[in-house]
This record gives sequence, C-alpha cells and structure tokens, in this order.
Amino acid sequence: MSLNKVMLIGNVGNDPEVRYLESNPQNPAANAKVASLRLATTERYRDRNGELRENTEWHSVTLWRNNADVVEKYVHKGSQVYIEGRLRTRQWTDQSGNNRYTTEVVADTIQLLGKRPDNAGAPQQGGYSQAQPAAPAYQPAAPAYQPAAPAYSQPAAPAYQPAAPVAPAAPAAPAAPVAPAAGPMPAAEPTDDLPF
Repeated sequence: MSLNKVMLIGNVGNDPEVRYLESNPQNPAANAKVASLRLATTERYRDRNGELRENTEWHSVTLWRNNADVVEKYVHKGSQVYIEGRLRTRQWTDQSGNNRYTTEVVADTIQLLGKRPDNAGAPQQGGYSQAQPAAPAYQPAAPAYQPAAPAYSQPAAPAYQPAAPVAPAAPAAPAAPVAPAAGPMPAAEPTDDLPF
C-alpha cells in the first residue's frame, strides 16, 4: 500500500503561466491546457529565546485542463489558494547536457481562498474540476441561542413544604395456585447440547 497526497494552503508568488500543448494542430481548441505557478507556504514558530521565526517554502504546482482554466481566469500574484494533489518528479536535460530533476505538485483540486474582493465572482472548485457551491465568507459567530421570554411564568415554589403523611400500604394477599392445563403433556426434548 502507498499514498502520494499533498495538501497546501498558501499564496501565489507570481502570475500563473498558462500554455497549450500542441497535440492537435488542426483543432487548437482540443489541445490540453496546462498552468504552472509557484506557491509559498509559511511556517511560524517561536525559537528558544521566544522570538517569532518564519520559514517559507516554495512549491511548484502544475494544473491541467479545467483547473488550468480557473487559474487563468481568477488566480494572480498574491491570491490565497488551497491545492490538493500528488508529488511528481520529472527528469530533464538542460542546455549544457546535464540531467536535472524537478519535483512538483500535480494538482487534482484547487479552491480559491482569501478575501471576496481578491477573487470576486470566482467559482469554488472541487475535486477533479467538479463545481461546488461557493462557501460563504467568514462571518463572526452569532450569539449563543437565547430563548424568547415566556408569555406566562409560573410563581416560584416556596423553599420549604412540609411532607404530607403517607398511609402504610396494606399487605398483599397471597397469590392463588394455578391449575395445570388440561391435555397431554409435551414430549421431552433431547438433552444434547447442539445449538440446532
């Protein structure tokens, strides 16, 4: 069993690069769209001296087809996004003939986060480019439930009430013996210990 899953929430470091793969020169609309972007995630912690430290990691993210459409329309430098996908390492040869390796996140899901003005009108994307209803913007918590005042309130009971005397219960009469039912007695069952 193995698992290759990445979940990131971060800010886009530059405007995404969107391009088309030319697999069908006769029909350019049928060519696959791919978007690339750099995503920054920042970890904040306190060191031994109590000083606040930040560690920023940069991630290369690749998005295909419908997710690339969303990125092209709504994502720009500084946008906050949620990315879910998998790691992929590619090998390529640079201009000097050296083998190079690049590890990137291939996104299956992108969800736009952040303030409403940043991504106004942008659809929220679900897994595998299935549109989901947009999540409402953050609203402060409503006050706890408070029931309305009752139209009628009962008067408060006095703090002390003397107990009413209780009469002793009469002794119960003995039960009458039950006569056996008329008719033949059932045959005795075998005494083996099998459950059936």
